[in-house]
Amino acid sequence: MTALIVMLIALGACAATMAGGLLALKLAGKLALVMGFSAGAVIGVAFFDLAPEALEAGKGIYEPRILLAVAAIGFFLYTVLDRLVARHDCGGQVNPARGMVGAASFSAHSLLDGFAMGIAFQASHAMGLIVAAAVLAHDFADGLNTVNVVTRNGGSRAFALRWLAVDATAPVVGAGLSLLVVADAGMLALLLALFCGFFLHIGASGLLPESHRAHPRPVTTFATLAGAGFLYAVTALVR
Repeated sequence: MTALIVMLIALGACAATMAGGLLALKLAGKLALVMGFSAGAVIGVAFFDLAPEALEAGKGIYEPRILLAVAAIGFFLYTVLDRLVARHDCGGQVNPARGMVGAASFSAHSLLDGFAMGIAFQASHAMGLIVAAAVLAHDFADGLNTVNVVTRNGGSRAFALRWLAVDATAPVVGAGLSLLVVADAGMLALLLALFCGFFLHIGASGLLPESHRAHPRPVTTFATLAGAGFLYAVTALVR
């Protein structure tokens, strides 16, 4: 039953990614508030759900400082991966290859989203649903970003749609892979801490700066705070 729920939510993430990308094609440059909300939601799930659950799962197995160090490793590992794929633009130059590599990076993000969600469901259904909410918000933004990075670097609409399809399929693949892993308490604690670092990087280094750069106004900051508050309320109600 859990496997069915995981795959159904992964299909929802697929739909969210497609919706984000298609909306980006119609309303390019007008979705900063959505990205701001997504940033708050993704950062919120790291602080309010993944970190506490990692500490709880690792109680009696790992000291808290070890799990926090693993979260830091996750954050900086994602930093290295972002640098390697050169996701960000340099000086606004049009570069089709950069657009393709950037789209591949977002697809990798989405694959990890699906995997993280599946692992969260192994901890508990409540936690799985909380992480799923963040994944849906993030993958919607990933769809936006995938289309934007391709078209901004000279890619055609058809090329952007092909990469959007790849990105939309990625969380389903990631969720399927998570079903092949059975994590004991120690492994679960480490994975949750690692994903905490991943989500912090995605929100703080990816979504947050993009929303502010596109729409640097108080309302964008409010959207981010609303996203974080929403995730806090969800975690408080579910537990």
